[in-house]
Amino acid sequence: MAMRPTAEPAARTTLASPMNSAREGSLRPEIGFTPEPTLVHERVIEWFEGNARPLPWREPDCTPWGVMVSEIMLQQTPVVRVLPRWELWMQRWPKPADLAAAPTSEVLTAWDRLGYPRRALRLQAAAQAMVERHQGEVPRTAAELRALPGVGEYTAAAVACFAFLEPEVVVDTNIRRVHARAFTGHALPGKTYTSAQRRLAHELMPAAEPDDGATACAWNASAMELGALICTARAPQCQACPVADLCAWRAAGSPPATQEQQTRGQGWAGTDRQVRGAIMAVLRTGETVGRTELLDELPLPDASQEQRSRCLDSLLRDGLAADDAGQISLPGAQGSASQGPGGPVAGQTAGTGSAGLAAVEHQAQRLGE
Repeated sequence: MAMRPTAEPAARTTLASPMNSAREGSLRPEIGFTPEPTLVHERVIEWFEGNARPLPWREPDCTPWGVMVSEIMLQQTPVVRVLPRWELWMQRWPKPADLAAAPTSEVLTAWDRLGYPRRALRLQAAAQAMVERHQGEVPRTAAELRALPGVGEYTAAAVACFAFLEPEVVVDTNIRRVHARAFTGHALPGKTYTSAQRRLAHELMPAAEPDDGATACAWNASAMELGALICTARAPQCQACPVADLCAWRAAGSPPATQEQQTRGQGWAGTDRQVRGAIMAVLRTGETVGRTELLDELPLPDASQEQRSRCLDSLLRDGLAADDAGQISLPGAQGSASQGPGGPVAGQTAGTGSAGLAAVEHQAQRLGE
């Protein structure tokens, strides 16, 4: 990592900016002080250098494509679930052109149980756009990345920063929580990424000029890791935090989250997401199965026929399933065992009829979307 500028010797200040901008409209009173951002940067980056998880997409030899795949997979999905799927994915499709040419059925099968499978379709669409517009390479700038199908503000900034060391402002849920506690004294940042939080994130970014953005990029990665491992939502490990003595939330007495700051966890049992996931689990076996049989034999006794039918129709609209005269399969898998030129996806087997339904009966938990 590049050398970082020396921190100012101040630990705490009562500056009105940038912290007042984060409190506009807040119900919480002023907390009396805010930490010096430069010192927080130094401490958190130093902690990261000694405590960061050894993830493959952080390795120096990881390609920009590997970084992009990881960012898409990690959206709303824990690292422990992403790791094995990312490794298999990169073995199978090590370049954007490889994924761009793959049958859609294989792509969805390889996505397996990561959840929110529309991400797989969007990733393939982005890969196809890279082939068409960028000679099969991941574009370098956030603006170019944002122009790819299915790539939003966060993903564009994260790939530009982590793959190309472009000093973009990267803000995910973990970073928002670190910002909220350390600099505004709030227990949690709330569900919505507000304009005030956006301004705060930009104001907290280290300047790019001293080291071509190396410290700014390190700050993004470090704050994200701190939020993931130490400054967690439910059980923050303040005793292990490198900026515990500078934290505005701790200085305020670690007040509990207000109702406005709290977020509700997403339910699963009985939801359309559970039913959609169960349908996708059947289709990932490589089957073509009749609509009536598919819906009747889903291992979800509490799901009504109306819900089952509604969820299947939504999968068809989203391009995650295909209907050929009442025979349902993954897109591009009609009349086949979901094989393309490369053969079946590693670890997957094709089935027929109700065999696939029986094979996934034990998977009626978090299977897909």
